[in-house]
Amino acid sequence: MIIENNISLDKVDLAILRLMQENSRVSNVHMAKELEMAPSAVLERVKKLEQKNVITQYTARINPAAVDLKLLAFISMKASHSIGCTTTATELAKIKEVQEVHIIAGDDCYLVKVRTTDSASLMALMRDSFSKITTIQSIRTTIVLETVKEDIQLLIPEK
Repeated sequence: MIIENNISLDKVDLAILRLMQENSRVSNVHMAKELEMAPSAVLERVKKLEQKNVITQYTARINPAAVDLKLLAFISMKASHSIGCTTTATELAKIKEVQEVHIIAGDDCYLVKVRTTDSASLMALMRDSFSKITTIQSIRTTIVLETVKEDIQLLIPEK
């Protein structure tokens, strides 16, 4: 059993999470067959996982190239504020091209993941959005040439 942040998950909960992470559209009936449980019991477990904020969202995974978001970049940023201040992170998170904002340890303060159509739109993002956040002192950009693996699924233990 895993206990973290006052959330307790047993083997059945973990099995449900593995099945749902593989395919969030999996039916309760299918999960019930896999887990040798009644569909109503599986549904109740899923509802409890949602209430506990273990399952936080259901989404569709879209090919970025299909919507002309071919350029992926990771941007390291240094900010002028003290450690623990989230003002810059909050401002970065409001920008629609920004997919992820991470507060990091090391020389930089933030690691930001963005997707844009091309290098010109990346430059416009920096000029029109990032430059307006006055606490940003420096930016280092890494443009991804090719992605070998990109996975949002978590490694859920078997316990």
